[in-house]
Amino acid sequence: MRFKILISIITCFTFLFTAAQTDDGRKSHIKITKVKDEIYMLQGKGGNIGLSFGDDGIFMIDDQFEDITELILEDIKKISEKPIQFLVNTHHHGDHTGGNANMAKTGTTIIAHENVRSRISEAMNSALEKATTANGKPEGVDPQMLPTITFSEDMTFYYNGEKIMVFHVHDAHTDGDVIVYFTESNVIHTGDVFFEGKYPYIDTASGGTLLGYMEALQKIMMLADDETKIIPGHGSIASKKDLRFTKDMLGLLYKRVTHHYMNLRTEDEITSMRDFTKLYDDKGFGDGFISTEKMLQIIYNEVKRERGVIDVRDMNERLREKFRQQKEAREKREKNG
Repeated sequence: MRFKILISIITCFTFLFTAAQTDDGRKSHIKITKVKDEIYMLQGKGGNIGLSFGDDGIFMIDDQFEDITELILEDIKKISEKPIQFLVNTHHHGDHTGGNANMAKTGTTIIAHENVRSRISEAMNSALEKATTANGKPEGVDPQMLPTITFSEDMTFYYNGEKIMVFHVHDAHTDGDVIVYFTESNVIHTGDVFFEGKYPYIDTASGGTLLGYMEALQKIMMLADDETKIIPGHGSIASKKDLRFTKDMLGLLYKRVTHHYMNLRTEDEITSMRDFTKLYDDKGFGDGFISTEKMLQIIYNEVKRERGVIDVRDMNERLREKFRQQKEAREKREKNG
């Protein structure tokens, strides 16, 4: 199956819905919700898909997995027979890009941040290398999975009667995240920069950082108002209030973990704490792919990278060390003339 090289990262992100039968008896786990005007959200077994319908055609955001593309297209055709002209990938994970090759073969133009193309390309090259080493044949390495148009910062579409802004947020969920803002409809698709009602996944191996994630949420909040409809990467349609709740939550957890780290609490001690996560745990935030323990571990590791090893010596020991270093530097200068 195509995209095995990418799916392993995100298989636990699957969100299932009540199964319905298609006309030919196949099960469909797809739910389409009208967000506002002609903007819709499609939920399946991957990241949430955004859709704009209009006279120009169909503008699509993300495409979930390869094996569900046909069912997705069938459900989209129930709303419009127009072609899907543009597809924006919000980042490189397989539950958002798994259908890329299928979509490209229908004539859809795939667009993403340049880091998305780079990471998909790296995964393809790795699969080819492993197959060559093992004298095997790589499965599903299809060049059409790659975005054909990339950008470094921002991109603007004038499509279906409105201005659509696509902009990069740095080092958040990954290093290739983009936000899509439908300015007339007042709808924002966040990709995985926002998980509604769950602790977020921050892919540090792909350039994601907690601080970058919080900065990205702040940027989205600056765009949004109380009437804005927000399509998260995973979860239900949300509001600016929901976005603020998540940002405040991450800020509080970051401060608490930093406090305990500076007071020399160990990783095991901090990740076992539940006093400052209780409010969010009671709301089910730890019931998703990222558990409470995993969330605290992600924050702990970021704090550790930022703060480094904590100096536990008392003031006299630190002063003696400082004087010793100054003495050695002075003697070295005198020796070198």
